[in-house]
Formats: sequence, C-alpha cells, structure tokens
Amino acid sequence: MFSHLAASPDDPILALNEAFMRDARAHKVNLSIGMYFDATGALPVPDAVREAERRLAARAGAKPYLPIEGQPDFSQAVRALLFGLGHEAVAAGRIATLQTVGSCGALRVGAELLRQAFPGSAVWVSDPTWENHRAIFHSAGMAVHAYPYFDHGTGRLRFEALCKAIGALPAHSVVLLHACGHNPTGADMTRAEWTQLAALMARRALIPFVDLAYQGFCEGLDADAAPVRLLADAGLGLLVANSFSKNMGVYGERCGALSVVCPDAAQATLVLGQLKAIVRQNYSSPPMHAGRLVTEVLNDAALREAWAREVEGMRLRTNAMRAALHEVLRQRLPGYDADYLLRQRGMFSFTGLSPAQVDALRESHAVYLVRSGRMCLSGLNGGNVDRVADAIARVIG
Repeated sequence: MFSHLAASPDDPILALNEAFMRDARAHKVNLSIGMYFDATGALPVPDAVREAERRLAARAGAKPYLPIEGQPDFSQAVRALLFGLGHEAVAAGRIATLQTVGSCGALRVGAELLRQAFPGSAVWVSDPTWENHRAIFHSAGMAVHAYPYFDHGTGRLRFEALCKAIGALPAHSVVLLHACGHNPTGADMTRAEWTQLAALMARRALIPFVDLAYQGFCEGLDADAAPVRLLADAGLGLLVANSFSKNMGVYGERCGALSVVCPDAAQATLVLGQLKAIVRQNYSSPPMHAGRLVTEVLNDAALREAWAREVEGMRLRTNAMRAALHEVLRQRLPGYDADYLLRQRGMFSFTGLSPAQVDALRESHAVYLVRSGRMCLSGLNGGNVDRVADAIARVIG
C-alpha cells in the first residue's frame, strides 16, 4: 500500500542517542543530545517539580480535556516568566499565549499561523541552526532560507554580515532567532547587538520568531529573557516559542508555549482564535499533567524561588564543566585554541571538530558528539572530563 513512498532519513541527533544507548562500553560519554545531566550523569528532576507533582497527586481527581489553549493560569505564568510582571504588553493584553506540545509544537503552530497570515513570506534561519528548524517550517509550507551567523574559521558571530542580510529582507519576512544558548554554536549576541538588530527589524517591518529553549542556562532566568523583552520594547510584533523541557526536567511531558505579541488587545484576541483553530485541527488540546506541573511551580512563590535556585545551580555546573574542559585541553594540547569554550554560552559549544574526528571519538573512545562538532557540555562531569579531553587530544593530535 505504501511501497511507493521514499524512505525517510533518521533524525541525526535522536539516531545518535539511540546508538549511544546500544553501546555496551562502560566508559561511554553522551555529549550529543541536548539534555541536562547532573554531576552523577543522571537526568535530574528539580525538587520543586517533584514537590509540585506530589501536590497534584494529593488532590488528583477527574482528568477532563483542557481548553484548547491550556489553562489561563498557565498562560499568565508564562507571560510573567518571559516578559516580566510589569511589562506594558502584558498589562495591555497584547500577548496571545497558549500551551503547546513542547517548543516543537509551538514552532509548528506558529509556522502555521504565519503561513496563513503572510502567505508570501519566507522564514530565515541562522547558518547554522538546530536541525529541526528547517524541517518544521518547510513542513508547514513555508520557504526556508539562511542568514549568515557563525564564522567557522574564527569561532565567532558574524554580526555585520547578519545585519546586512537581514537588512535586505522584504517586509514581513520571518526571522528565526535563538534568544540564548544558540544551538548548535553557543555563540550569542550581546545586549548591544540585540538592540541594534531590534531597531533594524523594526525599520524593515520584519517578524521575529524567537526560540527560547534554554532559559536560565546562560545568564539566568530574567537575563536570558532579555532579548524577548527588548524586541517587544522596540514595538515589534513577534512570536516566542519557549520550552520547559530543560529548566524543569519535564522532557517527556512535552510542555512548551507559544506567545504572540500583537499591536493591540483586539488583534491578540484574533490571533488567539486562529491559534486555537490550528490546534483544534491538529492535537485538539495540550497535555494536562505537564501544564499543571509548570503552573504549580510558577504560581507558587516558594516553589518558584526554589526552582530558580535549582536552575541557577544547573547553569553554574555547566559553566564549571566548560572551564574544566578548557583547562584540561590547555594542558593536553598546548597549541590548541580551546578559548571558544569560554566565549560560548549555554549547554552547547561548537568544537570545530570535523565529521571524521567526531566519528573517531565515537568509534575509538565512546565519546558521542553530533557530527557537526556540537558538544553538549552538561554531559561532562568530574568523572569523565579528563577522559573526554584525552580523547579529543588523540583525535586532533
């Protein structure tokens, strides 16, 4: 019946993670998939989230369908987290928010909205970007192009080239931006660069679509949301997809949100109606448990404070692993420039290793990186950082 269909390629990151799981070598190290691992190599659930789950279990009852957009208190909590309690757009009711099936769901629902509202517009993604960005927008029927972002030779952001390319785009072009912890490079814009870019996009009447998957892992929960707030302050209409997978450890619960900042409250109402129609025709309503967990944590002052401290601990541990790997590589390879580890931010670093070197790390040393050379720093710990550095030294040397 389906023999005429072409074979679909495996997702490169998920397939690599499956290969890691099958690897029988006891000393294997997973630096491929974008998940936060603690100092013991385990996938943690923050204590605040565990407490929220305990409370929900204690008052468990019927499990009806949620509203299409999720619970109102979830949306309120998300807007406060992203924009801050006192932001004018929040107070004016200019932001349409709905709970989604992870941030992937938010990206896809947002792509559907943009295709319907601006059928002639294309989306522009950074070069490079997360592998699934192109696929999500392409499958929603949008043309996908790239703007310059990262210089592989210098390991730095190509900001002037970025601005030149974006400044030449036609009005209503969609520009996908990573708010922090750029995936895969770890190279982020400074606040001054965000300010310059926001003004440029406002002059060109462009539409920012911000992917915020790693809030809390770069400079802190509020600082990592600063680009979102800055774009809104510049008077831009924008979309924001955010995820709770990493900072709340609810990966498999699939909890994210889509927020659309509109010129006024009336347009926000129209947009929310369109978003609900898109969701209804797709998965109908979001998962209950995930949304309730996030709402319980964010809307309880004590739980939110405890959660914020735990996320800060994750950030500091990841930064400590950056510094540790940099120091060991400096000792093992005196002529090797590993300073990119200190310049880049968040969970990822772009190592500059070739696909052949990445293959050698995996096959000979049981160290797993994505073939682009992207490394997930949270997979490092005190028990494996020396071994990883030794392996890198061998494949380079």
